[in-house]
Amino acid sequence: MDDLIYLYGLIPTKEADNQSFPSLKGFDGTGELYTIPVGNITAIVCKLDRETYSEESIKDRINHDMEWLQEKAFHHHETLITLSKIFTVIPLKFCTLYKNPDSLKTTVQSNESRMMGTFDLIAGHEEWNLKIYCDDQLLKKRVSQSNPVIEAKREEISQLSKGKQFFEKKKLDKLIESELEEEKNKISEKIHLHLKEFALKGNVKRTWGTDVTGRKDNMTWNGVYLIAESKVENFLEKIQQYEEEMRKTGWQFEVSGPWPAYHFSIFS
Repeated sequence: MDDLIYLYGLIPTKEADNQSFPSLKGFDGTGELYTIPVGNITAIVCKLDRETYSEESIKDRINHDMEWLQEKAFHHHETLITLSKIFTVIPLKFCTLYKNPDSLKTTVQSNESRMMGTFDLIAGHEEWNLKIYCDDQLLKKRVSQSNPVIEAKREEISQLSKGKQFFEKKKLDKLIESELEEEKNKISEKIHLHLKEFALKGNVKRTWGTDVTGRKDNMTWNGVYLIAESKVENFLEKIQQYEEEMRKTGWQFEVSGPWPAYHFSIFS
């Protein structure tokens, strides 16, 4: 029975023809990566034993073997990074498998127009990620002291009897939390819009909780940007400027990249 085909990514065939392909180990650690040309698009793949890497066995390893998952996910990611330094790559999701070369070719052929459009979009660009963190206690103190909505509420409470003040102060605490979140979003959105001026595209991702980040401060923003190589330096300088200006007020910036265009590619 034929082996399974593990698909890492897709590159323009004209680039595959003009650049030598690196020697890279495949997903199983023994076989090597190779290419399958499909017209104007070339798939970068490796072979996997059908029994060892069946859909059921992979699901079981993903659900029950964290060490294996981390090792293989790291391999997939590092392989794509290596390839993206040489080619314009449409990166595929972790564990994208095909039953045989023909099924892979059918998928590529049916999506050729969209894939070629994606190559045009991401060529000469890099993906960068920015996570913004905030010390809520520092910002809450500033919001509590300077926010006109909160000041108006305090003034309203001061005019009430002591009995009513107790319950209204509970509402005030909730109002401060609400205004804090609004302030965090407003500041982060403003930064995001400024950074998009350097990018061809900029998207917002879901923020992570402290249980995932392992940090004490909260993530207030998670943005991803597709930036022309010529503008990356200016983009990074702008983030450094924000970091220097806002550090004392409890804001921190974590930028990473360049990455393969995971968030701006078809099928990613």
